[in-house]
Parts: sequence; structure tokens; C-alpha cells
Amino acid sequence: MVGQFGMVDITAARWPNGRQALAALGLSVLGFSGYYLLLAFGIAAAGTEVPSLVIGTIPVWMMLLGRPAGLHMRALLPGLLLTGAGMALMIWGAWSAHGGAGSGAGARFGGGIALALCSMVSWTVYGLLNAAWLQRHREVHAADWANWLGIATGLGALLLWAAAGSDVATLRSQPDGMLFIWIALASGFGSSWLATILWNVASQRLSASLCGQLIVSETLFALLYSFLWDGRWPLATEWLAALLFVLGILASIKAHR
Repeated sequence: MVGQFGMVDITAARWPNGRQALAALGLSVLGFSGYYLLLAFGIAAAGTEVPSLVIGTIPVWMMLLGRPAGLHMRALLPGLLLTGAGMALMIWGAWSAHGGAGSGAGARFGGGIALALCSMVSWTVYGLLNAAWLQRHREVHAADWANWLGIATGLGALLLWAAAGSDVATLRSQPDGMLFIWIALASGFGSSWLATILWNVASQRLSASLCGQLIVSETLFALLYSFLWDGRWPLATEWLAALLFVLGILASIKAHR
């Protein structure tokens, strides 16, 4: 798969017209630059576990908002209740660890959750609009669209850096600068460009509601990486919260089928 989308494919790709370029710019803000900016600030304030679960509800929202006409809400209710219970349990445990709403740490934690919610809304809107756009423009190759989104995201990121980013001297003075560059390149290629190509292919072949269920793997890996980064095993409440969350997603998928 990777060999089919090399640099030759990028340079040979058909360039977008004006309307396609505007669509790519708008969607790049919702699904990439704006989404990651909100999520990064949310993680900085609230840690990784709760924002991971907040983002993990994207499949549910995409199922609710993009569900086929024949799928009734009552069929989705068990999955929604399980997912909501898992999120509530994880948030309660993390909120208690941060001292509750009355402390400065608790207020910062609450602000982080709010930012994570905004990032979730941003990506959900992106997922629905991107799927609808690709369904209407089946002549556009998934790799071409990923390239256009990548270019639009890069331009937006450069503007954001110029407006509010650190200067070059400050960036050079940071320890492990080369490690940061390699991580940024690896995540940019793997989780952004290549993943976007595969996501676009899925969006052209599946309904928005079913396609959204693919994001459940992102949540599970985010929780795994979070606990590995912290160097600890999950607490009992965190195990239970993750289990409820996964069961909720699986119940939603079963209801869809």
C-alpha cells in the first residue's frame, strides 16, 4: 500500500480547482490544524486519559449524525449508555485526582476537558463533511485529496506559527530538538498523510456512520500509550471505564449492522 503512494504520486497529482482548494482549506482546519491545536492544549491541561476518551466518542457522534434512515435511536441507546458510563467514570476518577472543581488544578482540568470537547466537535464535523464531499466527488482520487489536505494543513500551520509560534532561536535551544523533528516527521507521515489516504478510501466506500466506528482503535491505542508514558498500570476504575467504553462502541456497531 505504501509503495503505491510515493513522492512521484504527490508531484503527479492533479491540482485542485478553486472550489476544491477552498474545501481543502476549510476541512484542513477542522480535521487537522485546528483539531490538533485544541487537543494539544486539552491534553496539557487535563492529561491524556480523559481527552482520549472524549475523542473516542467520535464514532458514536458520527453514527448518530450520519446514521442511515432505517436505524432507530432506541437501537443505539444501550451503546450510548455504556459509552457515557465509561466516560463519566474516567472523568470522575481523574477529576478527583486533580482536587475537584474547587481547586486551581481542578479548574485547569475542567478547562482541558472543555478544549478536548471542542476538538471532538471539530473532528466530528470534519469527518461528516469530508465523507459527504468525497461521496459527491468520486472522480477525485483518495491520494490526491489527502495531498491537497496536507498542503492546506501545512500552509495553515505555517501561518499559525508565524502568528503565535516560538522563534527559530528558541526552538533550536530546546533539548532533544532532533528527536522532536523525527517524531514530528514520523507522525506527520503515518498518522496524518498515509492515514488520511486510507480514511478517504474508507469514506468513499462506507457510510459515514459505519466509517466512524474505525476510530475506536485510535482511542484504545491512545489509552495504551498514555499508561506506557506514565509508566504505570491502569487503576481499577480506569480498567472498568475503558471496558464500559469499548462495550459501548461494540454495542453501537452491532446496532448499526
